[in-house]
Amino acid sequence: MPLIIPSNSISAGGFAVDNSCRFNDGSSDYLSRTPSSAGNTKKFTISFWLKRGTITGSDQNIFHAFPGSGSRSQILFNSSEQLLVDLEAGNINRLITTRLFRDTSAWYHIVIVYDSDNGTSGDRVIIYINGVRETSFGTETYPSSGSTSQINTTTQHEISSYDGSGSYFDGYLAEFVLLDGTVADATSFGEFDEDSGIWKPKGVSGLSFGTNGFYLPFENSGALGQDDSGNGNNFTVNNLTSIDQSTDTCTNNFATMNPLVSVNSSNFSEGNLKINLATNDDTAFSSIAVSNGKWYWEEKRSTQGSRGYTGVCSFDVPEMGGNAGRDASSDFAYTDQNGVMNVSAGATSNSNTKGSALSSGDIICYAFDIDNGQLWTSVNGNVDISGTANATGLTTGKDYFYFFEDSGSGTTTIEINFGNPSFTISSGNSDGNGYGNFEYAVPSGYYALNTKNLAEYG
Repeated sequence: MPLIIPSNSISAGGFAVDNSCRFNDGSSDYLSRTPSSAGNTKKFTISFWLKRGTITGSDQNIFHAFPGSGSRSQILFNSSEQLLVDLEAGNINRLITTRLFRDTSAWYHIVIVYDSDNGTSGDRVIIYINGVRETSFGTETYPSSGSTSQINTTTQHEISSYDGSGSYFDGYLAEFVLLDGTVADATSFGEFDEDSGIWKPKGVSGLSFGTNGFYLPFENSGALGQDDSGNGNNFTVNNLTSIDQSTDTCTNNFATMNPLVSVNSSNFSEGNLKINLATNDDTAFSSIAVSNGKWYWEEKRSTQGSRGYTGVCSFDVPEMGGNAGRDASSDFAYTDQNGVMNVSAGATSNSNTKGSALSSGDIICYAFDIDNGQLWTSVNGNVDISGTANATGLTTGKDYFYFFEDSGSGTTTIEINFGNPSFTISSGNSDGNGYGNFEYAVPSGYYALNTKNLAEYG
């Protein structure tokens, strides 16, 4: 089971992960480091938390060490979306899980232990997924006794790249740790929440990192490769910028858009927060649905096509294929063709939000009150919820997704900000709980769409 998905949350308190790093494969984002001296190539532990972005159907490297020719050591998702672990320098060892890693709404914790001196062959490489040892493999070959790895050698080590030239990881990484010379199981990095039973992280400051060990918490936006283990084993940043520091983490999961629930050929990027609408009826939906509460988010039009609808809709059955499952009686959509709110049967639109077509760079603000069946919007300004709502009459008690749809021509590029923006914010505003980073002030009583707020208000 994934650590934390939109329908669950860990209890309050305990160790909190404040930041992750967002990797976009289309931007060739990666981190690199070449150790100045070799460490232990026969014994080490690797731990990281991740949330996948786009599912590309091709290899996505997570951690990779390659001397430039010959054998390599690597951890990656293969083209079938399985986890592949191949750490022995001679490329003899290979474990490929039967499980698939396709959930783009969830955080996973992965721990990999390499101990080639272990007397039991099947214990020379151990994989833990969310605190549980993985035992089901389609390919299962273990190292011979005493075999070395490229990990901890003086070759270049990379996070999110294959030799700095391809097969980039797409998604979010958090709490990335290497223990050089230490064998540690999953309980060194996480524990099961006593209330929910969900696997959650814990602090790693007391662990033994060894010569080439490192701890990347991604807390310094100006130096995302900074090692906080005390070793100073910093990674060089390649194509990442400060905006790639994220607050979407394994202890507070933010909504994104869901590439697995879309229609036609929507093009997702930037951790599933940016999408190109280029095809008639090109439609996509958020990773989190809500059936009660008050929620705020923003949407930036980076480029503007001829027409696009953005808003909220309800699903009787959350499945796609054309418009299958979509409840057309509960749609509120803001159209950029004329800048007005369009509503479906059973709901009403009471005001003209903008009165003209949207332009590139415009930001639409949404305040969604499901309990009272109301939606307020504004363009390039704060939402005023003191007056009449833009749209009223939503059917309460249903699950609502944020959605967008293109029904015109040309390409509309949209960047969604559920509180974890992929674009630069000039002002910076959070909700009443201190979550989110928004361009405009969040109305009182409305909250960013993340699992911490869902646990309290959802």
